[in-house]
Amino acid sequence: MSFLSATLDRVKPSPTIAVTTKAQELKAAGRDVIGLGAGEPDFDTPQNIKDAAVTAIADGKTKYTAVDGIPELKEAICAKFARDNELTYTPSQVTVGTGGKQVIYNAFMATLNAGDEVIIPAPYWVSYPDMVKLGGGEPVFIEGVMEQGYKITADQLEAAITPNTKWFLFNSPSNPTGAGYSWSELKALTDVLLRHPHVWVMTDDMYEHLAYGNFKFCTPAQVEPQLYDRTLTMNGVSKAYAMTGWRIGYAAGPEVLIKAIRKVQSQSTSNPCSISQWAAVEALNGTQDFLAPNNELFVTRRDLVVDMLNQAPGIKCPRPEGAFYVYPSIAGCIGKTSAAGTLIENDEVFATALLEETGVAVVFGAAFGLSPNFRVSYATSNEALEEACNRIIGFCKGLG
Repeated sequence: MSFLSATLDRVKPSPTIAVTTKAQELKAAGRDVIGLGAGEPDFDTPQNIKDAAVTAIADGKTKYTAVDGIPELKEAICAKFARDNELTYTPSQVTVGTGGKQVIYNAFMATLNAGDEVIIPAPYWVSYPDMVKLGGGEPVFIEGVMEQGYKITADQLEAAITPNTKWFLFNSPSNPTGAGYSWSELKALTDVLLRHPHVWVMTDDMYEHLAYGNFKFCTPAQVEPQLYDRTLTMNGVSKAYAMTGWRIGYAAGPEVLIKAIRKVQSQSTSNPCSISQWAAVEALNGTQDFLAPNNELFVTRRDLVVDMLNQAPGIKCPRPEGAFYVYPSIAGCIGKTSAAGTLIENDEVFATALLEETGVAVVFGAAFGLSPNFRVSYATSNEALEEACNRIIGFCKGLG
């Protein structure tokens, strides 16, 4: 009889963390490695936010807080939703967790029963399906293929809904593709959801402020107010505010759901870090002037990576609307052999050979539910991106 829980047999470790760990190990061993696996901005946390944290420490704000967030942060979150998303919430409708991942996990733990289904568009963030499984539910995938801009259609969503569907989990701009849904594209999906009142909506809006060109971010409860009473709108400070390590995510939704999430959190982590919460208050209430210049840098990096990867034989790389990822297809590389003699049977083999032969670390597409592809995070310097892309081009030219 196994000592470990049978639940663990349903899940696997995070592939993105595994790739980053492998790259770090190779670097420590003296290899010249360029890591493009981590979804983390290379910008430092803005100074005003760091100053707010230092002040909180000096003021002794280092004690336990309310389980799901200090009142000041909940007020700031309500103001943010009103300002940016035309959504009105009260503090009792807000929960704050240790990162967006905990908020999603808590929501699934609080709502899923055996046999409940969660619809997840693919490609998806690697943790979504495993969090559903840990909660006792079953993930149901809809493929948004490259020819559709990595987005799903209303007809696909309609066909996937069953009497067992509990949640529709939605992410735009997307990790891993950077694809963003326009107002009209999202309205088509919300029209479907209106016809199925038993389906709740969970949105992962973590990349909201990373939107480029003519693309305008919108979120389901904003597009269709009739979904307000069955939508959990999740966001956080990790990406746009370069606060990944501070671990603050938040969400707003119906009080009955927020109370259930609070109960789960009260028996797991209790409150998020008090200092990080005060830093997040400043992030949301303070100046937002750095967002536009940061986005300009991301656009430059996106265009550099897209233009260079499309020079690689066998690779096709769409230009995404947001986030800081590209998700190129390597269909033209499958079945070929690398210069070192590796047969490229699938995208996992491609990514492994790329790392071992060139020192470039990417995440293989099967981890995100759509192959044959790989994900590049371009949240690093232009110099590193250019060198990495040159190595990828050379690797692909060496395939025979």
